[in-house]
Amino acid sequence: MSPTRSQADRDAMTVEIGFALLTGVFVAALTFGVAVSPLLFLQLSRNATGALLAAAASVAGVAFVWRVVRVLRRFTGRRSGPGALAE
Repeated sequence: MSPTRSQADRDAMTVEIGFALLTGVFVAALTFGVAVSPLLFLQLSRNATGALLAAAASVAGVAFVWRVVRVLRRFTGRRSGPGALAE
C-alpha cells in the first residue's frame, strides 16, 4: 500500500519535472549547436552534412535524456535521504 503524498510533495515533483525538462532542452540545444558548429567553418559535401546533422541530433537526444534522468534521480535521492520521512 502506497502512502498518500501531500499537495506540497506533488507540487515539488511537478516543479522538478518542469525544471528537468527545461534544462534538458537547454543542454540538448547547446550540445546540438556545438556539434554542428563545424558546418560554419568547413565546406562539407551533402552526405557529410547530413551525417553530421544526424550525429548531432543523436548526441543532443542523449544529452537531453541524460540531463532529465540526472535531475530527477537527484531529486528522488534528496527525498529518500536520511532527513526524509519513512514511506
